[in-house]
Amino acid sequence: MSKLALVTGGTRGIGLGIAQALAADGWDLAVCGMRPADAVADVMQALRHGGRRAEYWRADVGVAADRAALLQGVTDAFGGIDALVNNAGRAPRVRADLLDATEESFEDLVRTNLQGPYFLTQAVARQLIERAKTSEGASATPAIVFITSVSAELASPNRGEYCVSKAGLAMAVKLFATKLAPHGIPVYEVRPGIIQTDMTAGVREVYDRRIADGLVPAGRWGTATDVGRTVAALLRGDVPYATGSVIHVDGGLSIGRL
Repeated sequence: MSKLALVTGGTRGIGLGIAQALAADGWDLAVCGMRPADAVADVMQALRHGGRRAEYWRADVGVAADRAALLQGVTDAFGGIDALVNNAGRAPRVRADLLDATEESFEDLVRTNLQGPYFLTQAVARQLIERAKTSEGASATPAIVFITSVSAELASPNRGEYCVSKAGLAMAVKLFATKLAPHGIPVYEVRPGIIQTDMTAGVREVYDRRIADGLVPAGRWGTATDVGRTVAALLRGDVPYATGSVIHVDGGLSIGRL
């Protein structure tokens, strides 16, 4: 039987790495993003390689109406969701010192990075619980994964609103893991570190130097594939009895060192 994963922000960067790994594992994909459909047509076609279904919805997860339309569209197209990967998020439009950052930027980041995935998960969790009550059930063990960041625990005073949004998302994982465990729905947090994507291209030289100086014990940038393989393992059920766990995909960046 087919199994369906909804991956938010799944057409570029970390999200695309996740979508590719899941497609390789036999998942059908519902993917959303902010770009027009024609701008991601080649990406979506590549995800269909091997006969998997992959459909795209243009949606801003920070907007309630977009979330509702997304879920309705996915349900109509596929019949139901087996796994949710909350990946969509973004950095501040302008990096500003903690003492200078604006409320507008704070509200913008929290809406996209925290409020959106929080309430999307609420809606998907309700669906998963109801599906589990029917004789049809689901075609795969349901699961939810949140992609957060090492910034959930490591302070960056020049992008405080981003750190706060990711720290809030880390607590959301604990809350949903606690609530959904009795229903057999595991919830995981994946914390990427310094990952090589188009979003980090602008700071490539800075982090090349810092990594060379020992910032990351593994001695290299992370890749979207690193994150994707981790998420695929979680959705395969390779990490059982571990709901609420935090999986660091950061090359040792977050290890406390002297």
